[in-house]
Amino acid sequence: MSLALVLLAAGAAAATPAHAAPSPPGPGWHLVWADEFNGTGIDPTRWTLADDCWGGGNQERQCYTPRASNAHVAHGQLVITARKEAWRGPTYPQDLRDSAEKAAAGAEKPFTSARLSTKGKAAWRYGRVEVRAKLPGGQGSWPAIWMLPAHDRYGHWAASGEIDILETVNLGVPCAGCTAGREDHALGTIHFGGVPPANRHVGSETPIPAPVDGYHVYAVDWAPGAITWSIDGVPYETRHAGEWSTTGSADPLAPFDQPFYLVLNLAIGGGLPESRNGGGVDSSGFPRTMMVDWVHVWQSDAAAAAPAAAQ
Repeated sequence: MSLALVLLAAGAAAATPAHAAPSPPGPGWHLVWADEFNGTGIDPTRWTLADDCWGGGNQERQCYTPRASNAHVAHGQLVITARKEAWRGPTYPQDLRDSAEKAAAGAEKPFTSARLSTKGKAAWRYGRVEVRAKLPGGQGSWPAIWMLPAHDRYGHWAASGEIDILETVNLGVPCAGCTAGREDHALGTIHFGGVPPANRHVGSETPIPAPVDGYHVYAVDWAPGAITWSIDGVPYETRHAGEWSTTGSADPLAPFDQPFYLVLNLAIGGGLPESRNGGGVDSSGFPRTMMVDWVHVWQSDAAAAAPAAAQ
């Protein structure tokens, strides 16, 4: 039994934020987690803010900080802001500070930004995860909405998987072959296999509906053996068990049969945006801002009843 895919209302991509009560995707669906960002600050029971200059293993050029100048709530939205400013902070993220040397290590980067996650606070196995957001442009901008395993059951990255609900790079930057000659694509990807260099990924990309710099709903419907990506309720990619695998496991659903938590971040620079256009990071146009109107996580009675080995 698979998750039903139900289109969202066409008005979900309106150019201004909207805070209507969440509507279930269909009968038998339940809202299991949400943040409408209607409070006065980021809810610490829902989110953890990163504090490191790790660069994500991608040579990204930002330090993530927990400062309000990099992430705060205003007018019913989460505001993630990347700034051009030199900053020194811990080299490693908290979960990699496994020695006194790593705990004491520091690094300096030329930009600051923010990364929020629900790690240790909320994780889900199957369901519909949808985020209404407005994304920044400019060469080197790399906003992402993605998921990581709550526990590395199958081993370290990427053996236990990664689900990229949404990535964009260099929005609005001129590029050959792009719609209207400018970068306008959203990327949906899964990572799996083993630890590098045995890691693998599959994915697809699609033009973001106009206005590219407006609000859109980015979502995945994740069922046992299938993951579907959509923008504003319109699916553009589905991946099935058989297209992914986990080194050393015969389970056809692995690694996407375990609970995953959610990550929201705005990176600057790194391998993907810099290699895509070969332009490095344009230091103009800062600060750059990612706006998140709301996050909804739904689960269905059907998915809850399905055994892990189904499909």
